[in-house]
Amino acid sequence: MIATPTRSDALGNRLEQIIAELDGEHLSLGGIIERIGSEGLLLLSMLLTVVFLIPVSIPGVSTVFGAALLLIGISRLTRRPLWLPVRLRERRLPAEKLRNGLRRGLSWVRRLERVSRPGRLAALADSRAIDTFNSLAFIFAALLLMAPFGFVPFSNTFPAIALLFYAIGMIQRDGGAILLGHLATIGTVVYFAVLIGGGGYALHALWRMVGGS
Repeated sequence: MIATPTRSDALGNRLEQIIAELDGEHLSLGGIIERIGSEGLLLLSMLLTVVFLIPVSIPGVSTVFGAALLLIGISRLTRRPLWLPVRLRERRLPAEKLRNGLRRGLSWVRRLERVSRPGRLAALADSRAIDTFNSLAFIFAALLLMAPFGFVPFSNTFPAIALLFYAIGMIQRDGGAILLGHLATIGTVVYFAVLIGGGGYALHALWRMVGGS
């Protein structure tokens, strides 16, 4: 388990240091994991989430990082070491675009850190049963992140915010942050329902127009 960060060891500072150490023309998920080392799965989750918090499209990242976040959630739920398929671990990603996206997304981490309070609403973070529930919620948010709505504004941002709140809350044992993660997940479901419902209505209206012409 990762120790609760102090002010001098803030999560944003640790992520910034990891990003600064990412070098080379291409990066892979396996290479990123090697840079993080023993910091833990939740810090890795934060790093993989940050890039989705800004309006930038980086080819291949959504599939690779989304799948990795899903497997991290499963690893936490089953309490087993993280397993990644070789193709996912070695998939090459554009390093410069990825580094820029991660740096720009760090501002979100720093904002969310300010609202986090270690030990707050401990009942939402401490027990075995609630940890299982939170891990299931994390997996669900990862699935929402992987939903095929990447072309729609904020479709990656909302579940990414939920995942970031979950990770911060689990690291700092902050039930308040975890609660915000649940609310962000609910908001994502509502947003997707509106998208699907609105798209279905538009297609139905178009079909009626075409059929009536």
